[in-house]
Amino acid sequence: MAIREKLSGNEAVAVAMRQINPGVVAAFPITPSTEVPQYFSSFVNNGQVDTEFVPVESEHSAMSACIGASAAGVRAMTATSANGLALMWEMLYIAASSRLPIVMATVNRALSGPINIHNDHADSMGARDSGWIQIYGENNQEAYDNEIMAVKIGEHQDVLLPVMNCYDGFITSHAIENIDLIEDDIVKNFVGNYKAEHYLLNPKQAIAVGPLDLPNYYFEHKRNQVEGMRKAKQVILEVSAEFEKVTGRKYGLFEEYMMDDAERAIVLIGSTAGTAKAVVDELRAKGEKVGLIKVRVFRPFPAEEMAAALANCKVVAIMDKCDGFNGKGAPLFNEVCSAMYFDENKPFVVNYIYGLGGRDVRVDDIEKVYNDLTEIVSCGKVDDPYRYLGVVDANC
Repeated sequence: MAIREKLSGNEAVAVAMRQINPGVVAAFPITPSTEVPQYFSSFVNNGQVDTEFVPVESEHSAMSACIGASAAGVRAMTATSANGLALMWEMLYIAASSRLPIVMATVNRALSGPINIHNDHADSMGARDSGWIQIYGENNQEAYDNEIMAVKIGEHQDVLLPVMNCYDGFITSHAIENIDLIEDDIVKNFVGNYKAEHYLLNPKQAIAVGPLDLPNYYFEHKRNQVEGMRKAKQVILEVSAEFEKVTGRKYGLFEEYMMDDAERAIVLIGSTAGTAKAVVDELRAKGEKVGLIKVRVFRPFPAEEMAAALANCKVVAIMDKCDGFNGKGAPLFNEVCSAMYFDENKPFVVNYIYGLGGRDVRVDDIEKVYNDLTEIVSCGKVDDPYRYLGVVDANC
């Protein structure tokens, strides 16, 4: 039987980590992810896990310690946000290219500057091509579930890549919600024991981790890394199906909400999906054919599946909680457009940048987007595909 609890997203993730009982957790505190290692350190102190907890002086060192631990052959985990993730930048690439299945709770926060501690997706989206798998959750339950599944996904022999479990700072990390926990023994059985095939502390096989890689071999090694990311898509689906058998909770690459006959659709990531679903319900009650796609897996991006899900729409709004600074759309917008590029019958598309620095996203904001989509269908064209939602200055 599931264990019914009331937990914040951060505490739920820390509980998942306790149930997983990794070999090493290294962390440096940064808002709003601080609570994850804080809660977990209490489990260490209470003897509820036998994890080696390594408090370090910076996020760069936290990831370095996780890389060392994972390379040595043990399961390693951490958590960070925003500027902490930025300070890890160099080590993110090393973790991925060394094929180390580290799991990191990435509690999304605006990336300075100016200094802002509230939620948007600038931090993880900036690291989208660092070689890490990225899975996003809408609420506390998904943050907890994704943390558990991330371990099994990253450690799969066809993948062997690090995984970010991303969820929205303060909105998900600190808000308390009802949540169904899995029994400890079931979690342990689900993730299993980590058995690295190649590791530094194996006396029978000497290996080098992160060596000099000259032009003779570098290209092939990067190509092999890409193949692990490509295979991750199927592994994510397999692990999600196994998780559903254990919990009854179904996960895919993205969630389709009222999309069967949708003519106008929104595509977005994270906690805003809850607000958008409420608007979809209201408009559906009025007979309007609207729908929503909530992206769960951003890396690897489910391009073919996304194109198929949007194929029958007349117009699609892609909503990004960060900007791209290229003048031509933000990350999710560009990925979705790329996914649909080869389709003969493509819907109209428009990009909305929203919620930067924690700006509130209300029901009427989402209603405005759907109303704008109605106007686009009526006009038969998109006048301005790059838009900002909720900006006070009308000139922006």
